[in-house]
Amino acid sequence: MYLNELKISDFRNIHEADLTFSPGINCFIGNNGAGKTNLLDAVYYLSFCKSYFNFVENQNIMHDAPFFAIHGKYQFDEQTLDLCQCILERGKPKIFKLNKKEYDRLADHIGRYPLVMVSPYDRDLINNGSDVRRRYIDSVISQFDRMYLDDLIVYNKALAQRNALLRRFFETGFFDHSQLEVWNLRMEMPAMRIHNRRKNFIEEFRPVFQNYYQQISESSETVNILYDSKLNTDSFLSLQEKALEKDRMVKYSTAGIHKDDFDFLIENFPIKNFGSQGQQKSFLVSIKLAQFEYIKEKMGNIKPILLLDDIFDKLDQKRVNQLIQLAGSNYFGQVFISDTQQDRIDQIFKDSHVDRKIFKVEKGTVSLIESPII
Repeated sequence: MYLNELKISDFRNIHEADLTFSPGINCFIGNNGAGKTNLLDAVYYLSFCKSYFNFVENQNIMHDAPFFAIHGKYQFDEQTLDLCQCILERGKPKIFKLNKKEYDRLADHIGRYPLVMVSPYDRDLINNGSDVRRRYIDSVISQFDRMYLDDLIVYNKALAQRNALLRRFFETGFFDHSQLEVWNLRMEMPAMRIHNRRKNFIEEFRPVFQNYYQQISESSETVNILYDSKLNTDSFLSLQEKALEKDRMVKYSTAGIHKDDFDFLIENFPIKNFGSQGQQKSFLVSIKLAQFEYIKEKMGNIKPILLLDDIFDKLDQKRVNQLIQLAGSNYFGQVFISDTQQDRIDQIFKDSHVDRKIFKVEKGTVSLIESPII
C-alpha cells in the first residue's frame, strides 16, 4: 500500500500542488517555512482525518481562502486503487470521502491507511502532560482496533455529559446522585475494555520498543514504558465513588481512564528528568520504529507509510545512518522525508539504490527535481 498521487488546494501555505510519488522514498527539500511540513501534514490528514500539528480546523485553510481540499490516490496492487478526498469549507462540517462515498463517521476511516509520523514535536511525549501520551497511545491502538476506537468515542461522549451534569449541579445547588450513577454505569464497560486493551498493548509493545532502543543507542542502559492507571488496582465504579466529593468541588470528573498516564523510564527513573538529550532522542525514535513494526504485524504485514519530518537536524550522524540503512533495506514501505539541505539528502542516499523522488519546496510551491545528484 502506498500513496500514488496527492492533490492539494489551499491547505496551510500550499495553494496548489499536484504530485505523483515513488512507492519508495520521497524527499521534500526547502527552507524553514517553505511548506515541507505542511505537505507531510496533508499526507497525515488523509490517514487520520485531522492535522498532526493544528487541531483548530479552520486554521488549516489558507488565509483568505474559502476552503481546503486534499485528494489522494492509494495503490494497493495493480487492480486496487483508492481515491480518498477531504474538503473543509469555513463554517461547515468536514467532508471525507472514500471512492466518492462520504463517510457517516470519520472514525470508520481510521486504520485504512496506517501511518507513522516522526517529528521534532515528538519531544512533547516526554516533556508535556499525560494527555499527550494518552492521545498518542490511543492513536496507535485505534489504527488496528476498531472496537477500541468505538469505546473511546462512547466513553468520551458520556464523560462530557457527566461533566456537564456536575457543572449544572454546582450552578443550581441541586445534587442528584442517581443522575450521576446513570453516566457512571454508561462509562464503566467502555472504561474497563479501554484499560484492558491499553494494558495488553503495553505488555506487547514494550519488548519491541526495548529492542529498538538497544539497536539505536548501542548501549546497555535499560528503558521501560509503564502503564499508570488507578484501574490497575481498583474498579471503575469504586473510583467514581471515591472521587465524588472532589468532582463536585472542581465541577468535572477527576477519576477514570481519561486520567491514565504512561511512564517513560530510563534505568527506572523518568527520562524527562534523568535522560540526556541523546538518550531522549533514541527513546523517541525507538518508540516510533516500534510503532511501525507493531502496526505492520497487527495489520497482516501491511507496511505503514512513514513520515520523517525534519529529523536529520535533530539526530546525530549515527542515528541518521541507522534510519537510512533500514529505509534502503526494504524494511520500510513508502517513506516521506523533509529536510532543509539537498546536499545532505544527496549524501545520505549516495550509495543507496532505493527508488526515490526529490521535490523542491519554495514558498508553498512544489516542483520535482528530475535528476538529483547522487
